[in-house]
This record gives sequence, structure tokens and C-alpha cells, in this order.
Amino acid sequence: MTDDIIVTEFNKTIWKNFLKGLKTYQLIENGDKIAVCISGGKDSMLMAKCMQRWQYYGNIDFEVVFIVMNPGYSNENLLKIKENANLLNLPVKYFETKIFESVSKEKNNPCFLCSRLRRGYLYKTAQDMGCNKIALGHHFDDVIETILMGMLYGSQMQTMMPKIHSENYVGMEVIRPLYLVREENILQWAKANDLHFIDCACQVKEKGSNSKRQEIKNLLKQLRVVNPEVDMNIFRSAENVNLKKLISYHIDDEYHHFLDNYSDRQSVPKKI
Repeated sequence: MTDDIIVTEFNKTIWKNFLKGLKTYQLIENGDKIAVCISGGKDSMLMAKCMQRWQYYGNIDFEVVFIVMNPGYSNENLLKIKENANLLNLPVKYFETKIFESVSKEKNNPCFLCSRLRRGYLYKTAQDMGCNKIALGHHFDDVIETILMGMLYGSQMQTMMPKIHSENYVGMEVIRPLYLVREENILQWAKANDLHFIDCACQVKEKGSNSKRQEIKNLLKQLRVVNPEVDMNIFRSAENVNLKKLISYHIDDEYHHFLDNYSDRQSVPKKI
């Protein structure tokens, strides 16, 4: 399998957007040691290949380690991850957890608990390995879906950030190198390489728990029929925020309301 397909056939759709994300959001800096977190799905595997190539051919001096946290995958799924890692020439380090076992006891919000536990294990493992950043495989579609989920189900306006400092692990950051890469292009890359990846592989999900994210995916699919630009419009809405046009907003625990200085902003009639 050749690695060149990322910078040839998928140069415009994947590689350039990968590099644009790194530059726009300053995701990688000289001296970084980054734990590239591989879940076994198409997104994290592609991210790992892009990071590996950039380390070899880029103009920044940084280290990468490729890690797979096993939350309790079936033997079949774990074998598939190892096979794909070998096919993609990724030197992966594996470590075991019992996250699925713990999550199976949670009835109200198992996905939230699973995500929280995964993140904690990844932070701790990366820190023990001397890393200052962990890289996750979230892509452009994840970003806009998060914006809509927050609005429709969480009563809030926020997005998935391209990078963020850890609140519990000092000096650690999360970065998202595929932030500007579309999911459809990742699917095309996988198909072009005849690669088959595991999905979520979560036993709780397989038992029929509802997925709000899937509902948002279905909604976006319908919206694209009448407005093909809807994805980019949603994304840009998170970049083009006018605080004067919001009823209220807050920065951490500091809250602001449009009435706070409403009288001070009244128009003064122009003299004729």
C-alpha cells in the first residue's frame, strides 16, 4: 500500500485541508510530543497517516507516538485494528482498560460517560509517555454536528474547538488535525485503499441506545437537498459571531446581557 495517495489523489480534499488546519489553528509546534489516539475507525487511522507523513516531510520538529486504548473491544474488532495498523505501517502501542464494562452499568447517558472515561485514560497515558498533546480524529462534519446538537438539544451556542487546554492535566492539550477535512473525503480515501475499519464497536450502542448525533446527521442530509452550502454556513456562523446581536453570552463564569449597556448604545440623531 502506498502512502502517496494522500498527497496525490487526495491532495486537494484531504492533505491541503489537513495542512490548512495545522497552520490556521497552530496545532503543532516545534518540540511537541504528540500522542496520536487511534480508535480503530477511519478518521483516526487517516489522521495517524497524515501526522506520520507530516513528521517525516514537514518543516516542524516534533515527535509522535501512536496509541490504541482498548476499552473492551471484541477479539474480532481488536484484530481488525491491528491488521489495519500493519497495513498502514503505523507502529502502534496498545493498552487495556475496562471502560465498556463500566459504561454498561450506566442507564441515563452511557455515551457521555464513555467519552469522559476514554479522555481521562488517554490524558493519563499520554502524560506518562511524556507527551504534551493528544491528537483526536474529529473532522469537519463532527464540528458542524456539534454546533447543531448544542443548539437543538443543549440550549447553547458553542462548537468543538480545534484545540483546547486540559482542565485536569496541566500542560496537556487536545488537538484536532482533521478539523477542516470532510467525512465524505475520508470515506473516499478508505474506499480507494480498500480499507475496512471498525465503527463505534460499543456494546451499549449495539443494544439500541438512541443517537442524537445520528439524528443531526439525518437532518443535515435533508437540509443539503435544498441548500448545498448549509454545512459551511453553519461552520461560519461559529466564526462570525456579533456579540451585540446576542441576547446574552458568558465567558466562563462572567455573564453579560444585552440590557447591561443597552441605553449607552442608543443612536444619536445627526445634525442637519
